[in-house]
Amino acid sequence: MFYPTGGFRRATRYVIHRMQRLPDRPHRIARGVFAGSLIGFLPLPGLQFLGAWGLAFLMRGNILAALLATFNSNPITTPFFAVGAISLGHWMLGIDTPLTAEAIGDGFGRAGTELWHNFLAIFGPEHMHWDGLAQFWSDIYLPYFIGALGPGILLSLIFYYITIPLVEAYQNARSVKFKEQSEKRLLLREKLAALGLRGEPKKGPVRDPVTDTKQGDDVPPPAP
Repeated sequence: MFYPTGGFRRATRYVIHRMQRLPDRPHRIARGVFAGSLIGFLPLPGLQFLGAWGLAFLMRGNILAALLATFNSNPITTPFFAVGAISLGHWMLGIDTPLTAEAIGDGFGRAGTELWHNFLAIFGPEHMHWDGLAQFWSDIYLPYFIGALGPGILLSLIFYYITIPLVEAYQNARSVKFKEQSEKRLLLREKLAALGLRGEPKKGPVRDPVTDTKQGDDVPPPAP
């Protein structure tokens, strides 16, 4: 769940390789990468695939590229980006609340606990509580979203402009390779035709389609 079996380097190379091989125009793939990358930077837990699909659809980008690009948000990059985004959001909103990585983790933990408590309160005698969620919204989530929006757009634009030449180079190289292979196959067929190996009839006994026997077999005549 937290660390790929082959390591993050191999996982990153796999995602890039998959994006390069997508059968679509480079600009559509790049728009999908922009959409998925931007959604990946935003605090949308559990909704990233749905958000990436929706934004890529609106931008007419490649949806599979958008889904792959959401993996820029992972257990290694997210904590660093979250602290920076929330700090920036606090500065933009003028919030003076002290902020540390431990405080952010505690805020998410309290919000999750209160959500679960409120869910159970629907089926029991307990009363719902919203104080912790309201504080989480004002101190962490809203600053996180606002602080992540600007850097997320900037980084996603960088990924957009990087994706176009990478996909174009890969598709051109693949086209050249396919053309070379086609020419080699054509030359091979011409050589086989010149040697008289193409279209040569098969040797051996011929089966009679009526009696289902081979020529030379002793078959009694059919009964009158």
